[in-house]
Amino acid sequence: MIEVIIKKYLDEHLDVPSFFEHQKDEPARFIILEKTSGAKQNHLLSSTFAFQSYADSLYEAALLNERLKRVIEQLDRLPEVSGVHLNADYNFTDTATKRYRYQAVFDINHY
Repeated sequence: MIEVIIKKYLDEHLDVPSFFEHQKDEPARFIILEKTSGAKQNHLLSSTFAFQSYADSLYEAALLNERLKRVIEQLDRLPEVSGVHLNADYNFTDTATKRYRYQAVFDINHY
C-alpha cells in the first residue's frame, strides 16, 4: 500500500511523527496524511494525498509544511514512486479546534 510506504518515508525523514488519523494525546507538532483519491490508467497508478502540518503557531505550521514539501518531493527516489507533483499548499487552520495547520496536496504516481 502506497500509504504505508509514504508514512514510513516521512517517519524516517522528518523529526515529527506522522499519523493516518488524529490521536488521543497528540504532540505539539505532527503530520496527518490522507489519501483523498486514486486512479489507474494504462496500468499506472496515481493517488492524491493531503498532508496536514500541525504546530503551536501559524509560523511553525508554515515551516513544518515547507520541510514536509521538501521531503515529499524526494519520494520519487523510492522504487515504488515514479512521479511527485505539488497540486496546492495553503493555510488550513482548523477553525473548530483553533489549531494551526497548513495543508499540502500532492499527486503521486506509483506502482
